[in-house]
Amino acid sequence: MNQTSQIPDHTKKEEEEEERARFEWDFNLSTVISSAAGDAGATLSDAIGVVEFDQSGGFLATGGIARKIRIYSTEKSLKSEEIDGERSGVRFLDHTAACEFYMCTPAKLSSLKWRPGSGSRVMGSGDYDGVVMEYDLEKRVPVFERDEHGGRRVWSVDYSHWDPIIGASGSDDGTMQMWDPRCEGGKCLASVQPNRAIRSPVCSVEFNPFGGPVVAVGCSDRRIYGYDVRGMSDPVFVLDGHQKAVTYTRFLDSQTMVSSSVDGCLMMWHTEERRVVRTYRGHVNSRRFVGLSVWSDGGLLSCGSENNQVFVYDKRWAQPIWVRGLESMGRVQCEPGFVSGVCWRQTGDGRCMLVAGGSDGVLQAFEGQRK
Repeated sequence: MNQTSQIPDHTKKEEEEEERARFEWDFNLSTVISSAAGDAGATLSDAIGVVEFDQSGGFLATGGIARKIRIYSTEKSLKSEEIDGERSGVRFLDHTAACEFYMCTPAKLSSLKWRPGSGSRVMGSGDYDGVVMEYDLEKRVPVFERDEHGGRRVWSVDYSHWDPIIGASGSDDGTMQMWDPRCEGGKCLASVQPNRAIRSPVCSVEFNPFGGPVVAVGCSDRRIYGYDVRGMSDPVFVLDGHQKAVTYTRFLDSQTMVSSSVDGCLMMWHTEERRVVRTYRGHVNSRRFVGLSVWSDGGLLSCGSENNQVFVYDKRWAQPIWVRGLESMGRVQCEPGFVSGVCWRQTGDGRCMLVAGGSDGVLQAFEGQRK
């Protein structure tokens, strides 16, 4: 008997999907943005902690140790130049020339989020001093401040995707708080301590961007808690599978979530069935926040690594489909560099863009094309 005929159809289909996942995309470096040559002080003080595209994909914001929110235009500074429809090579820019503008902040930044419905005008931030702020980027002034986490670092900020918009923040104080950004000081709508036994730091919060009333909370106790915002007394699901602290959570679709942990792996979960669908390994992550971003339309995941590389995974394949080391730009550092933030541009079909920021303050943009 033909051995091939004995393989079930669903198994052959899975193998074909995995094979496509491994070889479906090409990525090329398009732009490198770093501090000006000769700026010796721009090392640790310029470390990028968060990279965030706006909803249109037209602008990119970065924040970190430098106490600045920098705004870049995708068209002007990140895309590769083309001559007669062909890429003309990698562009090397410095932050001063590439940045549209920047705003100074009172503290180091750990989280940035564009506020939905603001026309890319309002940016929310969470900082090392435990304060949540909003900035009017058009007027370039702060317009909102909330200091309700007892001075403990705010790791993550997010906004709901319904009207009226509500905000959420997660902190080292072990709480996830939801608040109304329309009220001065941010009226607290709900506050939960996911781990009721101990105050386990909350590292990530994300509202489901695909509809539904769920907010996901990733904690250092290795678990992910899902809450229905209409009743916050108990979680509607708890996902337990990581071996160490959960650093990021990202929805891939309405019932699928990807999480990152300092156990060195990503996990994709089916939230309704409370089970792990796939575990992704290859990057190095044992002690730092290295970023996590998902491109839902393309089914691609990306994260940084403590060996200064950026990794791309296809959701259908457990191994990385593309790995690239970041350019060091000749910097001398006390410790080895690492990739500290990544973000997909959520537009396009057969083409995509991934931006990665490093602990040395260097920003690099990659353009991908489906083969």
